[in-house]
Amino acid sequence: MSLEGKLTKAQKAAAVLVAMGKPSAGRLLRFFKHEELKALIDAARQLRTIPQSELENIVAEFEEEFTEGAGLLDSADQMNTIINESLSAEEISALMGWGKPSLISQEAPPIWPDLAELAPERLQALIKDEHPQTIAMVFSNLDSEAAANVLVTFDKKTRAEILKRMLAMTTVQPAAKQLVENQLRARMLTESRSRDASAGQAKVASVLNALDKQVLDEIVSDLEQSGVDGVEEVKARLFTFDDIVLLDQKSRVTLFDGMSTEMITLALRDAPAELVEAVLSALGARARRLIEAELSIPSDAATPAEISQARKRIAGTAISLASNGVIDLPQMQNAA
Repeated sequence: MSLEGKLTKAQKAAAVLVAMGKPSAGRLLRFFKHEELKALIDAARQLRTIPQSELENIVAEFEEEFTEGAGLLDSADQMNTIINESLSAEEISALMGWGKPSLISQEAPPIWPDLAELAPERLQALIKDEHPQTIAMVFSNLDSEAAANVLVTFDKKTRAEILKRMLAMTTVQPAAKQLVENQLRARMLTESRSRDASAGQAKVASVLNALDKQVLDEIVSDLEQSGVDGVEEVKARLFTFDDIVLLDQKSRVTLFDGMSTEMITLALRDAPAELVEAVLSALGARARRLIEAELSIPSDAATPAEISQARKRIAGTAISLASNGVIDLPQMQNAA
């Protein structure tokens, strides 16, 4: 009994695509609309085997060439193979309605207002690695001011390519737009979690930096042995007065520029010779002579607590300069 007359147009199209094989069919699939792809998949699931003669008639009807010897086909399995090897996981998920509902739901609030509120540099970082066509689509959905502010952060060649694609852009399929929204929403969520973790690490580091070095080293050692996450990131934010010897000369000069000789002298009391030299080498000739003269005279006026406080203030200044990108701390250099 012939199946040809009982097949729907969608089933015939599915049979032809299966007969064409993965490479050719995969290229064609990207030209189908979202609804058409779903119809093809549903049609392929209803097919079982198609005799060669009837397949030839179907192909002739579509006036398409196909690979000779397609024979009997398990259409559903073959269609799944074509889909899986031709579309990304995100595209398949959007097509079939799989995945987390919160991410692919059509009822999810648009992400564009949230993107428009981001700093231009931060939004550029989210999309800079995307294809210019995708970036053009993002800009087309942003308000003009936000898009303009981000556009100027790209180089001239990329800007021209984005604008060219925006000029040629037609209506974007809802499924494609949803895919881009989902990706951007996921990236923002990941970035937010990373920023939260970074804030926690900064807080822990600020607490540890207020401790004496001996106590600090002991606590860091305990943290390392405990295997807790984020220890290396915390260590990259730690800096004590003793670490000044690890700074490069330019950073040391910047650190002590304009700092009072009284504080420097107090911090250098009873310090190791190597540390004293590292600090003095960053000072001008006059300031160095004054501090060397003061240090040559034994003094019982400064208490250990006062010396410790002076050292912490200098270390705190270094941390503040580093957080503003003025100098690089040695741990930060090692962690990069």
